[in-house]
Amino acid sequence: MNTNRQNVKKISDTHRANIQKQLTHRIEVARASGNQDLIRVLEDEMKQL
Repeated sequence: MNTNRQNVKKISDTHRANIQKQLTHRIEVARASGNQDLIRVLEDEMKQL
């Protein structure tokens, strides 16, 4: 049972890291295109993680 919890934690950590990477990339793209509204929304979303 402990192993199952460890696996769930690893999966959860990996999922969170992937979401952060995707958000970071989207913020970079929004900055490159000068989309300030999207930048604000994505940065707010990043803070919620």
